[in-house]
Parts: sequence; structure tokens; C-alpha cells
Amino acid sequence: MPEANEQGIWVARPGEGRALALAAAAFFCLLTAYYVIRPVRDQLAGATGSVALPLFYAGTFIATLAIAPLFGWLTARLPRRALLAWSYGFFIACLLAFIPLFAQQAAIGARTLGVAFFIWVSVFNLFVVSLFWSVMADVFDSVQARRLFPLIGIGGAIGALVGPTLTSLLVLRIGVAPLLGVSAALLCAALVLLWLASARTSRALSDENGPIGGSVLAGLRAVFSIPFVRDMALLMLLSDGVGTLAYALVADFAKAHYADAVLRTAFYGHVDLAVNILQILLQVSLTRWMLVRLGYAAGLVVPAAVNVALLIAVFAFGAIQFGVLGFTVSVVTLMLVVTRSFAYGVTKPAYDGLYTRVNREIRYKGKNFVDTAVWRFGDLGVTSGLNLLRAASVDLGTIILVSATAAGCAGWFGWRAARESRLANGAATKSGAVV
Repeated sequence: MPEANEQGIWVARPGEGRALALAAAAFFCLLTAYYVIRPVRDQLAGATGSVALPLFYAGTFIATLAIAPLFGWLTARLPRRALLAWSYGFFIACLLAFIPLFAQQAAIGARTLGVAFFIWVSVFNLFVVSLFWSVMADVFDSVQARRLFPLIGIGGAIGALVGPTLTSLLVLRIGVAPLLGVSAALLCAALVLLWLASARTSRALSDENGPIGGSVLAGLRAVFSIPFVRDMALLMLLSDGVGTLAYALVADFAKAHYADAVLRTAFYGHVDLAVNILQILLQVSLTRWMLVRLGYAAGLVVPAAVNVALLIAVFAFGAIQFGVLGFTVSVVTLMLVVTRSFAYGVTKPAYDGLYTRVNREIRYKGKNFVDTAVWRFGDLGVTSGLNLLRAASVDLGTIILVSATAAGCAGWFGWRAARESRLANGAATKSGAVV
């Protein structure tokens, strides 16, 4: 049940405004940095179709597993500000290192560079966003998270609109390589703003800011030993299955209908625009009201129900296509737009808010492992499974019905995770995941 003292759903309370503004600005810069470079990644996926996606996701999963122990080591030994500096600094350095590589694209080969960049961007996005929300769960409590996380998310959604716009305006003037420098500068700004935001709440000042300590592999162990983290991992896997299926089907649709790279990039840009507009509308209306009045569980169960309904619609009307703004779109495209909007606009604030209830090791190590390694394992599993089912001549209708069942199970595990979150600290202590 929601906590008491729920007056003022739509406004920040005294003492929250500065931290809220800084956090929203940090998330704006963070997602703008990502969306500046995202069209290059998505254009590559659209050029190859969904058949090649398992290779991309396999590389991403391996890279994520390689980085996860390093992140666990840093988390165990560094205070929050230093952890942010080292983590974000690493990705800033990588962005700058890609600039000369893109300048030599003809010599390196577009496919080789493209695959490397796809993998790196996929890892970059998950780690920096996961760490951002770990810090937010560190500095805001559960009651604040219900009201403020959707507003912070709006900053990111606006950044997701500004990023592709910057790319469209700048790429023809300065080329692709300098765009990476723009992204690096935005990530630097996000780091500074996140430093400031993380020091502006009473919880941030009273909570431990030193190293968390514990095991490097605590995040992995938590998935198997702590019911809350296990349920969050299963929620992630099942929910991601629906989104990845939609992404794969739209990749096939884009390949079939847009042979030109420019048209594919424009198509994906329009999809991102529609997703972020709908996401903002959800965050300023449904999400805040639902999290405060109905609790975190509603924010996880309702999107699962929407996913089930969308998958049934694709099963029934998937062949229907129509024109929008000069582009051919399908029911599958609409499913991608709506599932992403609910995932980022409703599920994500509820999902991240649950971590305000648990201890710092789960908040950082457990959350990061689920948000990165488990998520990318889901991407790999879904795309590989999709190719295997196609090879076995399983029809798309059956695949969609299996996905609808998975979406329904995601809602169940979301409800369980909300219930288990209040018991997670005790379970972590008993299991030895917290040292």
C-alpha cells in the first residue's frame, strides 16, 4: 500500500525543488548524450534486419559481463562521488577515443566499426543510466520517489527528443565524428549536475557516502539468493522480451520498406519522437497519480497488461499497414511505440523507485547487475530464440502468443517484487550478500 502523507502529488515539497531540478537537468544531459549517437546504432540494425541482432547482443552481453566485476570492485572501494567520476569518466574517454576511428571509417571498414560501436553504445547506455538511478535511489526516499521520479524522467524524455534533433541539425554540417565530442561534453555536464544533485537532499547528507564494501560479485549472488532481486531479474527478462521482439520485428519491417539508410534513419527518428512524446504525457498524468495513489506494484502490473493487449492486437491485425507523415507504418510499429512509452514512462519510475526501499549494496551492485547483464542476456536470448523458432518454421502468431504469456508473467513478478522489496534488507543480511 502507498505510504501516508500523499498530499501535493503534483508539486515538489519545500526543500525538494533544487535537488529535483538538478536531477532532471542531469538526466536531460545524459539522455541527450545517448540519443545524439543512437541513430547510428539503430540505422545499422535496420540495415541488417533482425537476423544479425543475436550477434550484436552476444557481443554486448560479453562486454557487459566483462565490465560488471570492474564496476563491483569500484563500488566496493569508492565513495559515491568518486564512483561517478570513474564510471562516467571511462565512458567519456571511450567517446573521445572513437572520434579518430570514425574519421578513419573508410580504412577500418563500415561494418567492423559499426558492430563495435553498436556494442559499445548498448553497454554505455545501460551502465550510465543504471548508475544514475542508483544514485537517485540513494538520495531520495520511497515517498519522494513516487512523486519525483516521474518528473526526473521527463528531463530524460526531453533529452531523448533533443538528442536526435541535434544529430539532424549538426551531422550534415560537422559530420559523424565530431558528434561524439558533443555527446562527451553532454556526459560531462551530466556528471557535474549529478554530483550537485546527490548532495542536495537530507537523505544524501545523512546516508553513508563512503565505499559500500562487500564482494565484487555481490550483484550476481543477489540474483540467486535474495527474492526481491530475483523477482526484479525475472521482471526484467520477461518485460524485455516483449520490447526486444517488437524491436526485432520493426527491424525487419524497416529493412523491407526502406532500402535507403537515410530513410531508415528518418523512420527510426520518427519512432523515437513518438515514443518520447507519449512517454512525457504518461509521466505528467498517469504515472505520478498511480504511483502515489496505488503504489509501485500498479506501475509494474498495468504496463504488463498493456503489453498483453498490444500483442493480441498484433496477432489479430498485424498485417495492417497505413501511412503517417509520408512513412509506411504497421501495427508492429505502433506496438513498439506504445510498449517503449509505457516501459520508460510508467514501468521505469516504479522499478527504480523500489530500490529506495533496500540497502545500498543491493541499490548499486544488485541493481546494476540486473540492469546490465540480465537485460543484455534477455536481449540475446530473445533474438536467438526468435531466429531458432523461425528456423523451425514456427509461425509468427505462435511466437506472439508466447510473448503475450511472458508479458502476463512479467506483471506477476512485478507485483511480487513490490511485495518483497520491504523484506529485501533482512534477506540480504541472512544470505551474506551484504558484508
